[in-house]
Amino acid sequence: MEYSAFITSGREAYVRAALDPETKPSAAQVAELAGKTTVPQDGRKTVGIILYPGFEVLDVYGPLEMWSYVKEFNVVLIAEQAGPVKSGQGTTTIADYSFTTAPDLDIIMVPGGFGTFSQLENAALMDFLRTRNEQTEITSSVCTGAALLARAGILKGHRATTNKRFFSLATDQDVSVDWVVEARWVESGKMITSSGVSAGTDMALALIARLYGVDRARGIASGVEYQWQEDPSLDPFAKFVTKQGTAP
Repeated sequence: MEYSAFITSGREAYVRAALDPETKPSAAQVAELAGKTTVPQDGRKTVGIILYPGFEVLDVYGPLEMWSYVKEFNVVLIAEQAGPVKSGQGTTTIADYSFTTAPDLDIIMVPGGFGTFSQLENAALMDFLRTRNEQTEITSSVCTGAALLARAGILKGHRATTNKRFFSLATDQDVSVDWVVEARWVESGKMITSSGVSAGTDMALALIARLYGVDRARGIASGVEYQWQEDPSLDPFAKFVTKQGTAP
């Protein structure tokens, strides 16, 4: 299933609730904002979210929730092999495509999770990330997913951040990266990396704001009753990183 085909009636209800009732928007306006307007397949950006055994559920589903409300996005799930992939929480998610069958990607997102440790040695994943990064408009990560990008050599010359309790896991992969301790997320060129777990949802909204404006991102956040942390420099969890870049 491609998540761009998310139920539009649900989107419409969220958006209508988020709008000021005094404005009395027309049905056409609500439908357009909700993403009900038909968009040709080749007119949308394809967003690929990577899955691997042991991925963190919220790393995937936080951004997926926000991106599913962007009518210009066609979100697909990709793993080394198409089919069921078990998360670190024990639940299973179905990957739409394998590394060899995945479509061209405009945006790619790599989640974190305890499965990151074993994936650092996954040559197929590293090759996929390197190859697809050459084609993407935006390459992003959540949590320890930044360690996988760093391992692939993709973050060289960029600023980046990652999960604060596992900061050294990422920094050890590439010391040439400008690792930012105090950041909810970091934008550097086409790279967008977030801090741990829940920060990925804030990063996902920032990505929407970057492409389609902050009002669009705020509307989506309001529609799902989420309090978006809009300032990437506000990071209450930076205290968990020592000066050496390791968790205390």
